[in-house]
Amino acid sequence: MIAPLIPRLATVFGVSVQTMGLAVPAYLIAYGVGTLFYGPVSDRRGRRPVIVATLVLFIVLTALTSLASSSTQLTLLRLATGLGAGGIVPLGVMIVGDLFPYAERGRPIGWLFGAMAGGMAGGSVAGVLLEPLVSWQGLFFGVAAVTIVAFVGLLQYVSLLGNRRSAIRKPLGEIVVGYWSLLGTVRGRRTYGYVFLNALFHSGVFTWLGVYFSRRYGVGEIGIGLALLGYGIPGFLFGPAIGRLADRLGRSRLIPAGLILAGISAAALTLPIHIAMAPVLVTLLSLGYDLTQPLLAGIVTDLGPQRGQAVGLMAFILFVGFGVGSLVFGAMLPLGIEVDLVIFGCAAVLLGLLALVLFRGETRR
Repeated sequence: MIAPLIPRLATVFGVSVQTMGLAVPAYLIAYGVGTLFYGPVSDRRGRRPVIVATLVLFIVLTALTSLASSSTQLTLLRLATGLGAGGIVPLGVMIVGDLFPYAERGRPIGWLFGAMAGGMAGGSVAGVLLEPLVSWQGLFFGVAAVTIVAFVGLLQYVSLLGNRRSAIRKPLGEIVVGYWSLLGTVRGRRTYGYVFLNALFHSGVFTWLGVYFSRRYGVGEIGIGLALLGYGIPGFLFGPAIGRLADRLGRSRLIPAGLILAGISAAALTLPIHIAMAPVLVTLLSLGYDLTQPLLAGIVTDLGPQRGQAVGLMAFILFVGFGVGSLVFGAMLPLGIEVDLVIFGCAAVLLGLLALVLFRGETRR
């Protein structure tokens, strides 16, 4: 919701788009840091109390963000919200890992990431369409209100969240060693490395596409929202099918294909195309994400016995990658957004070609 509104919010608070853009990595990096805490706590205390607590924190802090009176306050509140909500996504992945064997996790993880993608698509469009009607403050308050409805709906399914508590009380040092051991294998380093680089690519591109469309085509918030509409639709519609395909065929070819597709799509946005073609390329860019990140998450759930730590580390790397990507792309703006898109796109294609070799062992099993 926020990325397409960066130009609008920069005008409201009288700051540059680069300054306003800091609200995005502030949330994402803080979210990633929070996951390092919530993963081990959920292993020890159970999934249910942690996910309930993080949802409550998200509701309260999102509502408070609507009261921000400056870009600094908004950015700090987004940082606090990221810390508070850092358990939601990784706990969702952990619960899938608890309920399904590895050979059957692709489809449910596809549903989870499809819901995330649908939220991105819906948020980017609904935000710019509704902001003139309800104001940006109303958007944040509205998100908090909708989350309350979702939270109430979740209560009837709390038995599926489990409430297992571990009898083992691990000291902090042992938890740190556990995280380090996940990076001690070739499979772990490779998977987490690609989680970070893929997140860096997609966040860097998506965060600044709204500014790019505004500058190149002279469109307002509604035009930006419509241009970004395609991002998230493939995952929302086909996420489960992609996950099922990964379960049947393995991930060795799908992950490289997703990286190459996303890189080509990002670079192609710089071509002299009509704005009506932009949503098509954005949709292909999103499909590239749906062929990579959910599949990488499936591998992570199979990396070690302490699934909370394994997924928590993934979420930390994922959201830090999101934040770093936004910062790096923003820092490169003096080169020109077109140059940034080409550089990021070429890097993604190279990573995809390398992945053909590195992930050749991720076949169906």
